Amino acid sequence: MLPPTMVEESVRIISNERATDLYFRLVVQSPRIAPLVQPGQFAHLRILPLREALLRRPFSIFRVEGYTFSILYKAVGKGTELLSRMRPDDELNAIGPLGHGFTVPPAGGEMPLLVAGGYGMAAMYLLAQRSPQRGIVFVGGRRRVDILCEDEFRALGWDVRATTEDGSHGEKGLVTQPLIAELKRGTAGRKLFACGPTPMLKAVSRIAEEFNVPAELSMDEHMCCGVGVCLTCVIPISTGDGWEYQRTCTEGPVFDSRLIAWEATA
Repeated sequence: MLPPTMVEESVRIISNERATDLYFRLVVQSPRIAPLVQPGQFAHLRILPLREALLRRPFSIFRVEGYTFSILYKAVGKGTELLSRMRPDDELNAIGPLGHGFTVPPAGGEMPLLVAGGYGMAAMYLLAQRSPQRGIVFVGGRRRVDILCEDEFRALGWDVRATTEDGSHGEKGLVTQPLIAELKRGTAGRKLFACGPTPMLKAVSRIAEEFNVPAELSMDEHMCCGVGVCLTCVIPISTGDGWEYQRTCTEGPVFDSRLIAWEATA
């Protein structure tokens, strides 16, 4: 049985279109899950035509509009490749909203600085949309095609600063470079929020510690069950006298960066 904050429902595809050369945007009708979603939470989808697959796929919830929610995904394997070929009115089975999400800054609170790598941007949109104050989005990727959703964030009134490792879009280099430059201008009343590859999150955690700025990180771990049963997505979290494992699917995926025991990670 699912906890009361989680819902399982059949969701109907409204649209499933290519967003860039590599990424797709899926919108589903979800009258039960969509109204419950908080920033940083995710949905666990079962792709019904993939009958031999026992496990669902976790996806960050990108946008919520009325009784619909959307995800961004990349066709990288059999499941997502099949998902990319599904059409409007096809159905998926979804469990959600799952996980512990971001803390929305209160009115008059810290200025949010969002840091995203690739489709880490998907986990950030609702946070940006629901934040009472606008801030800066730092988005990075290897190439231009890895930079997503700039227009959507700018439409919300956010300052978007892009970096690519090959210099094909925005500033050349790593996403942490313009972040450090911004923090050197002043850190009072700032808070970091990040989602992306683990090396990027570790770097953001180190930067937050260096500049004494609070940070929340959405940890990128492989998940199987998504509801806290299988224990495959655990990460080490500091305790008073050491560390303990916590589940990214339930206690996370968002954690206070100061609590992550990076020295105990693989």
